[in-house]
Amino acid sequence: MLKEKIVIPNKTNTVDEQAFSDRFPSLSTGRNFQYNPELQKMLTGKQLLLEELPFSMEELQKHNENGYILYRKGINRVPLSCTRCGTSDPTWFAEFPCSRCGKVEFYCRSCLMMGRVSECTPLVSWAGPNLEFNRISEPLHWDGQLSAGQKAASRRVMEAVEKSAELLVWAVAGAGKTEVLFAGIAQALSTGRRVCVATPRTDVVLELAPRFEKVFPDIKIAALYGGSEDRHEYAQLTIATTHQLLRFYKAFDVMIVDEVDAFPYSIDETLQYAARQSRKSQSSLIYLTATPKKQWQKECRLGKRNYVTIPARFHRHPLPIPQFVWSGNWEKQLSKRRLSTPIKKWIESRLASGKQAMIFAPKIIAMDKTLLILRQLHPLIESVHAEDPDREEKVMKFRNKEIPILLTTTILERGVTISNIDVAVIGSEDRIFTESALVQIAGRAGRSAEYPTGNVTFFHYGKTEAMFSARSQIVMMNKDGIKRGLIDV
Repeated sequence: MLKEKIVIPNKTNTVDEQAFSDRFPSLSTGRNFQYNPELQKMLTGKQLLLEELPFSMEELQKHNENGYILYRKGINRVPLSCTRCGTSDPTWFAEFPCSRCGKVEFYCRSCLMMGRVSECTPLVSWAGPNLEFNRISEPLHWDGQLSAGQKAASRRVMEAVEKSAELLVWAVAGAGKTEVLFAGIAQALSTGRRVCVATPRTDVVLELAPRFEKVFPDIKIAALYGGSEDRHEYAQLTIATTHQLLRFYKAFDVMIVDEVDAFPYSIDETLQYAARQSRKSQSSLIYLTATPKKQWQKECRLGKRNYVTIPARFHRHPLPIPQFVWSGNWEKQLSKRRLSTPIKKWIESRLASGKQAMIFAPKIIAMDKTLLILRQLHPLIESVHAEDPDREEKVMKFRNKEIPILLTTTILERGVTISNIDVAVIGSEDRIFTESALVQIAGRAGRSAEYPTGNVTFFHYGKTEAMFSARSQIVMMNKDGIKRGLIDV
């Protein structure tokens, strides 16, 4: 029910929607009120459901009456939209009989995996005093060295942090983007600011978290992903999947979005909305990618986007340039349990020389058919895809050189570094192989200083614009690297 414009639970925990505000109102906090520091810790910079809070409704109500917590409308009816994820597409909303308010109302299906938001659901946020972090003058403990290209990018990241500006870091695959962030993050942490590094994939969070813990040993770090134990931790440095950003509201002084071109962030507007909503109004936004979308590339060329490039890897060798090899109707050959001759010869050559290789296929069914044929050439050849329960084990075996050739879908187009491999794409004309995907795939070769070169071959049944664009982007980066003295010629 509603009393003096304050949300008060009745016996059935009903919350009157008239009590909500579409934005944070300006409230003066009760100076003599003894607020709960645990509630402050859990809610600062967050937007959570009542069901997610391990506090009584009476305690929440007292904090609300004194202006320490605020309720925001979960669903807006006119126009229909979700406050938490920003969805306004009517197809993402459905009606249900709500047991809380006794009405038939809308709820959002787009962010349902984070808990149901409906018309009478409040999003609860902290409005009291901000939590302060201990300021450590030199939080970074790292004795590594940056390449010339990395140093230039690192300086630009520091400038963006200092000026609360937006910056795109366009760095080739294997350039060492993570190390470029260290100085800028250290600068923010030393001045008491809060930082988030967001990435579309859980496995990247699991990879980055220990790396940051090692170089920032005195800083509280939270790693957030589905099922994470750090879900309610209040940390100065947060490493999170972009989905987890839906729980935050005006939390971060520095927002860094890694792999901004990767699925699902690149196509999911709710995740992009979450990244914007989780930033403070005065904050910096830094994007990292090896393959910015075409519109962003155009904006960079026209001077409409603030960006910096790292066109070369630290080992000062050029990126391998993909070769286009016509393989005929390879799918028809597979249906007859045969491999196209150019593909078969390429594979036989790697097996004969003992050179490991990754082969990308556009579909699982094509990969499975190819595997049956290749097992006749070598019994230890394996394949992986997104639903493979043994995926991590197989990748580790490949890394340990126990598997000579690994067939894969685009699931391994990024995030996997093997020191000495060649790379091939079967059916590179398939539309799943976008410019971004092909650049990332090519970037699997030549990553280490010991083995800085590698063969990259796109087998096709017809060349596509994506293939040409991918090769042009790689050639352009090599030319830029040579021009800037970052590649030895």
